[in-house]
Amino acid sequence: MRVAVVTENFLPKLDGVTRTLAMLLEHLRRRGHQAILIGPEGSPRRYAGFRVFGARGLPLPFYPELRALAPPPEFGQRLSWFRPDVLHVADPVLLGAAGIGWARRVGVPIVSSYHTNLAAYCAHYGFPFLQEPSWFYRKLLHNQCGATLCPSPSTARVVERRGFERVAVWPRGVDASLFNPGKRSEAWRRQIAPGAKKIVLYAGRLSYEKNLGVLVDAFKALDEPETHLVLVGDGPAREGLERSLAGRAVTFTGYLTGEALAVAYASADVFAFPSLTETFGQVVQEAMASGLPVVGFDAEGVRDLVTTGVTGLLAQAQTTAAFAEALRSLLCSDHLRADLGAQAQAFAATRAWEIVMDQLLAVYAEVIASYDHDAAA
Repeated sequence: MRVAVVTENFLPKLDGVTRTLAMLLEHLRRRGHQAILIGPEGSPRRYAGFRVFGARGLPLPFYPELRALAPPPEFGQRLSWFRPDVLHVADPVLLGAAGIGWARRVGVPIVSSYHTNLAAYCAHYGFPFLQEPSWFYRKLLHNQCGATLCPSPSTARVVERRGFERVAVWPRGVDASLFNPGKRSEAWRRQIAPGAKKIVLYAGRLSYEKNLGVLVDAFKALDEPETHLVLVGDGPAREGLERSLAGRAVTFTGYLTGEALAVAYASADVFAFPSLTETFGQVVQEAMASGLPVVGFDAEGVRDLVTTGVTGLLAQAQTTAAFAEALRSLLCSDHLRADLGAQAQAFAATRAWEIVMDQLLAVYAEVIASYDHDAAA
């Protein structure tokens, strides 16, 4: 199979989307398929042995960490040269729209994947009037595809209510050989949080749409001198977070990857994730694989991973007080943390990347077969 991936977002940016697409390319290579990726300028020239082509762009006003990429003059030529059996567009904006247009002109089946709730981000970055136009535009693009793949059932239900068609669920996997409780390090704990008895961990972008103000206020409300907060990641909200937490027992590590990230997860005691705008929450699943119980809200994406009282605690209301109470319940009970952490790890163990990626290849095959049938008819 020959797969062309067109995405507005790729490495070296680190988030759930880029990790998923990187894993996809690795899986295609292992299965003996061919691929190219067209994404943002500054990406590596090759990944998993496949060519990666860059395109220039400007930051989206409602999500500055993501660029709207303009298709380069050779865009269609490169796709035609590769002769893909299927085009996979990830979170299409401008470059993805150009890919959809090319595929429809030349008769190549299209699969789209919905990763990021861009419409919800509009309000967080001061552009609430763009929410409805954003939904309309995304629906217009995705409905030209043979399938739109969402990472969680709750996200699938949201986009279906918005009029998206041919929606299916393509979940995310986790590398249990990397993320597991065996990576716990007492040396890491002493270095990062000397003297602390409990460590609350957050991992992800430090940006406004992640609702991190709730985590800050909840941590302050705990008022537990032997509890330390560790924030893994970086982003536009970091400076404000540092000011808000000045004088508190907190460590900002910046972005961590690979073994360093695995050690951070496994060496903490509770994973705190207050976001209300997720479509999945890859970091939640990685924390669970590492044996951490999760505290979050009953919100899109997160509720598909965390079952309250089983693999973590979902705050009973979307308030700081409820989030703080859920944190306190876990921090005050070694038995509850151990029980929920063990069940979280067991759940994550069922979500191997190999299984998840083979599900995607099956969707490719179905869309190609359906397209060929329609064309023959």
